[in-house]
Amino acid sequence: MNIPRTSYPRIVIIGGGFAGVALAKKLSKQEVQVVLLDKNNYHTFQPLLYQVSTGGLEPDSIAYPIRKILKDFPNFYFRLANVNEIDVDKNKVRTNIGNLKFDYLVVASGSKTNFFGNSDIEKYSMAMKTIPQSLNLRSLILENFEEALLTSDLNERNALMNFVIVGGGPTGVELAGALAEIKKGILPKDYPDLDTRLAQINIIQSSDCILKGMSEKASEKAEDFLEKLGVNIWKNVRVTNYDGKIVTTNTDLTFETATVVWAAGVKGATIKGLEAEKFITRGNRLLVNEFNQVKEFKNIFAIGDIACMINKEFPYGLPMMAQPAIQQGDQLGDNILKLIEEKPMKPFSYKDKGSMATIGRNKAVVDLKNFKFQGIFAWYVWMFVHLFFLIGFRNRMVVFVNWVYNYVRFDREARLIIRPFKKKMKL
Repeated sequence: MNIPRTSYPRIVIIGGGFAGVALAKKLSKQEVQVVLLDKNNYHTFQPLLYQVSTGGLEPDSIAYPIRKILKDFPNFYFRLANVNEIDVDKNKVRTNIGNLKFDYLVVASGSKTNFFGNSDIEKYSMAMKTIPQSLNLRSLILENFEEALLTSDLNERNALMNFVIVGGGPTGVELAGALAEIKKGILPKDYPDLDTRLAQINIIQSSDCILKGMSEKASEKAEDFLEKLGVNIWKNVRVTNYDGKIVTTNTDLTFETATVVWAAGVKGATIKGLEAEKFITRGNRLLVNEFNQVKEFKNIFAIGDIACMINKEFPYGLPMMAQPAIQQGDQLGDNILKLIEEKPMKPFSYKDKGSMATIGRNKAVVDLKNFKFQGIFAWYVWMFVHLFFLIGFRNRMVVFVNWVYNYVRFDREARLIIRPFKKKMKL
């Protein structure tokens, strides 16, 4: 990999997400060598992927070059690589561009969509965890309406304009709200010769409420917002299969649709070498102790979505969100330095700063520790927080200007089929 040898301890970080970037920043000016490996050369602000999918933002607004984030820091190296295996006996990572020894390894590989072993759903539905996936979904949505114009088959037209979102968490709720606003304000102008009122947006939730991780008030208010936007919410319904045309459920309810977005769960993106049962726990995550050390290792750590830290407050591990990842990365930087200096490490304690979700224009729900609110003020808070955590002044300005423009004009300019997406068909 052409990483220079050094007398400094070498810390290899796998993954340039929230956790990996936070850790790299923390270590960047210390007397250590930091090597960050990622299959992409950019960091993705995942909370806004749904806006790329629905034409509200272009992908470069929520992506930032990893090299640029840490360009002024000495002893930092980035390599574009796929990590294939971790050799825990030889303290080495094996990648598609070569092997690299480490003194300390931090796995921050994040998560991926969990299809719960259903190969048909995985094959025919759409995921939304990466920028390429979001661009594929954007193309498919627009292509469906173009095809709906051309067909004279009423059932086919309805299926092309019928959207099913599986999962009523923040991703599903925010995507449904954005699609509902497109249906209301944009489609009638773009497709005046198509009865876009027939377009249907459905959320299928397996439990008895949406936004299950938030307060009861937030869940009820979000449901009220969505229903007023015309979104159909199907609770206590579990999807059992999707063959590319028909969604079947555990009830007699079925949906004929050309677009299923799978937002029903994620699982840890494990790497060969640490995938044995003794390391893996619920959600395909790596079991770590209070210092984020992977079970049985002193020099191998895991942070972010891939890490499962179990305690009394979180018996199934910390939530797979940005805040725990950022906080873990920041503190692990201090702990690794303490470990190098043979000082006692500090146990990690998650400071819950709350959760939030937006349902569309002037509609959001916010749960803080001692304060919960909904509506337009929550929407402003949601926008401020997301702008604050975006990396880079340009990205913040571009997103802000886009939001202001979209709000004033009630428009989404990025309705572009840049690269057509070919939907897989049942043979």
